[in-house]
Amino acid sequence: MTNHPYEELIRELSNLCGIIPEYWDIFGKKHTTSPETVKGILRAMQCRIKSEEDIVHEIQMRKWKTWREFIDPVNVISVNEQPVAIPVYIPIKEGEEKSIRISWCMENEENPISLIDLLKEKTDTLCDQTMQTVSVDQLAVSEEQWIDGKRYLKALLTLQERYEIGYYRMTVRCTHPDKIFPGATNAIRKKARIILAPDACYTPDEFTGKKTWGLFVSLYAIRSHRNWEVGDFTDLKNIVTWVAGLQGGFVGINPLHAIPNTKPFGISPYSPISRLYKNYLYLDLEQIVTGLQSEELRESIAFQNIRDALQKLRQNTYIDYEAVAELKVKILRHCFDFFYKVHYEGNTHFGQKFRKYISGEGDPLESFALYMALWEHMKQKGKYTWQEWPAEYHEVEGGGVRDFRVNYERDVLFYKYIQWLIDQQMESIEEEAKSRGMLIGLYQDLAIGSIGGGSDAWSNRNAFAYDAEVGAPPDDFSPDGQTWGFPPLIPEKQQETGYSLFVQTIRKNMKRAGALRIDHALGMFRMFWVPKGMYPKDGAYVSYPYEDLIRIIALESVRNKTVVIAEDLGTMGDNVRETLKRFQMLSYRLLYFERNYPDPSFLSPDKYPALALCSVTTHDLPTISGYWKGRDLEVSRKAGKYPDEVLFKKRIEERERDKQLLTSALKSLGVLRKDFLADNAMTPELCRAIYAFLFLTPCRMMQVSFDDILGALDQQNLPGTLDTHPNWVQKTLVTLEDAMEDSRFSDLAAILKEKIFSPEGSPL
Repeated sequence: MTNHPYEELIRELSNLCGIIPEYWDIFGKKHTTSPETVKGILRAMQCRIKSEEDIVHEIQMRKWKTWREFIDPVNVISVNEQPVAIPVYIPIKEGEEKSIRISWCMENEENPISLIDLLKEKTDTLCDQTMQTVSVDQLAVSEEQWIDGKRYLKALLTLQERYEIGYYRMTVRCTHPDKIFPGATNAIRKKARIILAPDACYTPDEFTGKKTWGLFVSLYAIRSHRNWEVGDFTDLKNIVTWVAGLQGGFVGINPLHAIPNTKPFGISPYSPISRLYKNYLYLDLEQIVTGLQSEELRESIAFQNIRDALQKLRQNTYIDYEAVAELKVKILRHCFDFFYKVHYEGNTHFGQKFRKYISGEGDPLESFALYMALWEHMKQKGKYTWQEWPAEYHEVEGGGVRDFRVNYERDVLFYKYIQWLIDQQMESIEEEAKSRGMLIGLYQDLAIGSIGGGSDAWSNRNAFAYDAEVGAPPDDFSPDGQTWGFPPLIPEKQQETGYSLFVQTIRKNMKRAGALRIDHALGMFRMFWVPKGMYPKDGAYVSYPYEDLIRIIALESVRNKTVVIAEDLGTMGDNVRETLKRFQMLSYRLLYFERNYPDPSFLSPDKYPALALCSVTTHDLPTISGYWKGRDLEVSRKAGKYPDEVLFKKRIEERERDKQLLTSALKSLGVLRKDFLADNAMTPELCRAIYAFLFLTPCRMMQVSFDDILGALDQQNLPGTLDTHPNWVQKTLVTLEDAMEDSRFSDLAAILKEKIFSPEGSPL
């Protein structure tokens, strides 16, 4: 050990843990990961590094982990690599190849019989009846290693049966003449998860040579004559019907994940407590009350008092999440009490459907509902994160949580009831989109992570690095870098659990979704970690098993018939976009950024890729009107993002230049009249021309912003601000009913209906 200095050992361990030693930022500056950052990340990964002995132990554990554990806990394989070959690692002496027997069997995880037997712990008996057995000398050996004086062979178990895509449970048993396995007699038995995935995501047949457009709305912001201050699922269903009538192929929405609904940190849809379940604020409660068909219930709820409260809320300039949440929970409690007594205890048809939903959701719903009941209980004491709760409530399987589950069983059931209601209303929207013949239907959004004090983190304690935060290195918008307020997943912990949480997350978010946007797709390849107590600029990248993660997404995509859009903005290596393209994930292309770099001119439509979704902007970027007026620059200046007046003036000059460049591009393609001046205000004509320009691209999908067409000036979120900009609380300029009668939408739809390509592919 004295021959290996501490820092040298740290470097070796960091390489084994996937910490990337250097990166280049957006300015072309090279950053070398400091020793302090490396140590901070290693601690966050739960590595012991106090002494050389500790580090050597961690190195040895990771270096030979696979060899010592007999079989990897998970193998993600292309379904086209058949016959399937699974590596096993066998400790063996010379000449023992014939005497050591290997037995195995494969079971589909989704086989109902197998799942029931798994709960009853009888799978081993069933598996034993179907096991195949061979001696080691009959296996193909691909590698040999000597570890601590012992000889190990890497052999391949070749499965002759052909398997379809899916998740399988493999049981492997090795019978050995010597007692060489720790804690075993003369045999070892291990289980592994085998994931057979397709080589590409789902692509509709209609995508061949065609494209579609859709409308993006921030659902929470929608004002309507009937909703309760926040846009709800009935609003969304009405939007689907409207857009389908305009011959649009999809409706895009913000993430619907469950959030705290508390100010100031608990209102961002991109900072959820769980990515598995949804925010009850989007429920249409009047539909629920009406569905229960109880006049007594309606009277007990005292709707007149509610309408008075709603009238006051509607007078607010911005959305009051806490007030709406309090009002909706109050009504949901009344609905649940009635449902529990009449339907749940009465075991009616609806009660049986609810029980079936609970059974189908399993442990994830149980954990989420437990967390929500505990959170509701603890927040009354001012404790909003599970880290602030008494220690007996920190462990999901702990005695304190079990006692709480028994004592507050009805409260836990209440939160399961809420998610069931959400699923029913979402199902209705999905059916509406299908019945209207929409190509995609709902286009949903998956946030990059969930907060450390939330349900996902509480339910999967060992999977997260709580002493670090995910963020981003310095860029044009954030010269000091960013942290995003949630802990990163530890790569090796994901593998140890068979990617269980990741699979659940993708599957849950593809349910009811014709398309799913993966926020910050770079995070599947590498994630920027910032150790607690350090500045964002001091962070470093950690690599992730991207091939496994992408294959899992492809598997769920094919199963759910969900198109995948990978948000691939920012600095990405060529290998990232090439890999995403190989798996048929749509690129995410924004007009603002598609330039002929280093020349600032805008790319011509024919230079856009076909396998992409194109749009003008996002929630984090200026609207068209805000961009044209320079509103975003002024707001950023007031927020302190431009302390240097010279830099601010430079940005103003660049914006004026860009307006000239864009109008010239529009005129050259004949989508804007020749006498239009760039310094004119944004007009409906110019807005239509910009979207007509994008629709000339070969991109499979084009997204139109609801706020753009209405002429909104302010973007929904200004990154890096908390209370200096009204993030996530802005309401739409007009009600949904008025928007549906607004000719600006029908005029744009009419343009998009036209054949804007000649047979040769050139714009007419």
